Parts: sequence; C-alpha cells; structure tokens
Amino acid sequence: MSTFWSWWIIAMTVITTVGVCWVLFANRKVVLKEKPKDGEVPKTGHVYDGIEEYENPLPGWWFNMFVATVVFSIIYLVLYPGLGNFPGVLGWTSEGQWQQQEQKAEDRFEAVYATFEGQSIEELALNPKAFKIGRRLFGNNCAVCHGSDGGGSYGFPNLTDADWLYGGTPKDIEVSITHGRRGAMPSWTSVIGEDGISQVTEYLFKIGGDEHDAALASTGETVFSTYCTSCHGVDGKGIQAFGAPNLIDDVWLYGRSPEMIKTSIRRGRKGIMPAQIEQLHESKIRLLTSYVYSMSQR
Repeated sequence: MSTFWSWWIIAMTVITTVGVCWVLFANRKVVLKEKPKDGEVPKTGHVYDGIEEYENPLPGWWFNMFVATVVFSIIYLVLYPGLGNFPGVLGWTSEGQWQQQEQKAEDRFEAVYATFEGQSIEELALNPKAFKIGRRLFGNNCAVCHGSDGGGSYGFPNLTDADWLYGGTPKDIEVSITHGRRGAMPSWTSVIGEDGISQVTEYLFKIGGDEHDAALASTGETVFSTYCTSCHGVDGKGIQAFGAPNLIDDVWLYGRSPEMIKTSIRRGRKGIMPAQIEQLHESKIRLLTSYVYSMSQR
C-alpha cells in the first residue's frame, strides 16, 4: 500500500473514532429549552408530527458498553493491523497465522506418516490405513481434474486403466506427481497445411483399423513418416520417454473423432500436470502415489 493511502486510512480511522466519542458524550446530556413544571417529564422541545421527544439519556450500563467498544477498538488497532501500513505491536498477519496452523497440522500428522516409512509403494497400496489417507489426498488435490473416481475427462487422463502416457509403474507415477508433466504437441498447420492434416488423419484411422479414405491415407503415410515418427514412432505406438501417445489404440485424451484429431494436429496440445512437491511434500506424495497405483490395479 502506498504511503498516501496508508495515511489516508489512518486519518479516516482516527477521525471516525474521535467523532464517535464526541457524538457519544455530547448526547449524554441534553440542554432543555424550557424548565419542566413540577411532575412533568423533561422534554427536549423537539416535536415530530405531534410526537414530543423526552429527555431520556441512555442508561448507564448501555452508555458504558458503548465506551467499552471504543476502548476495545483502540486497543485492537494498537495490537493488530488496521491503521494503514502499521503492522500492529503483535505483528500478526493472516498469512502468518495460516502458516502456523499448517505447521501445527504437519507436526501432528508427521507421526502418522512416519508409520509408513520403509514400505514400498506396492505395500502401501495394500495397506488399508494408507489407502484411506491416499484417497483423501486424491479427493482434495486430484479429483477436480481426474474425477472423484479417477476416470478422467476431456484433456485429463484416466488413472484407472492400464494406459499411461509417462508410465504406470510406482516410480513413474511418483515422478509425475512430484515434478508434474508438460505436454508439447506443436501445431502443424504451417508445416503440412490443411491438406496434410486431412491426409494424416486418414492415415491414423488406417493404422487404427478403422474406415478411411485409402487415397488420402496413402499420402498421409508419407507425411506421417516425415514429421510424426520422431515422437510417435514408426508404428504410431508412441514413445513414452517423450510423452507421445499411442495413436493406434482407442485411448485418446482429446477424442478420436476426425474433427478432434484434426484439431489436435492443427492447433497442437499443451496439457500441463502441475508439480505437487511444494503442495504435498514427500510423505504425502508416497501415499497419494500408492492410491493412484492401486486404482489401476483393481
């Protein structure tokens, strides 16, 4: 916050507090315009549509409560942030409190995670207690993209089958969760043009065993061999080291219709799996890995 706005907030807060105090004390007693007669209730002389205002000050206990709230606000503004850039005597921040609570929770559950040390991912996948913790971690961190059942959706892989773009071994899964993954399918429009896109699409249907245009597929084979085999392999089955998918099966992350295949070739794909090492740390990642691994083994 700039110095100007900091002082602006300080000034407005102080002026408001002083103003509240003035209104409170100034209206505790009202100067009567006329002295009441014996037996009459004192009146302020204010009349609103025939309704007269009595001079009845606030009860003492009520007035004192107002004073207490003002005193409390002053003490609060001294101890906690509320006056512009002034951090307060205690130096409290919501971020600092959150970090303390997070650390407290980490310390509390560290003993629980320690019980799983020394066990392999395969062993953890069969451990009921580890399974429950992994399932909660998955629900909190992964379900929003991969679905609560791990079945995936458009652009997000299914974690319950045997098809893994970067490998489905416990180690591969752990690396994917820890460091994330970044897809790199470039756009080929400027290289092969729309004709080339149609030809390659038909060739992919040919090697996948589906109906296709033989003439276009024949030309598409040449285009595929020239530009696509370096990642997807000569047979189109993909190369795991590059994260290049198998193009001859029925598992397609973005759909296998002619239009979706053309869109993938035309625009490219830039799927991102964010790294979770800072979010979950190693102990949680091992339990999450065991749960994800177990889903594909059912």
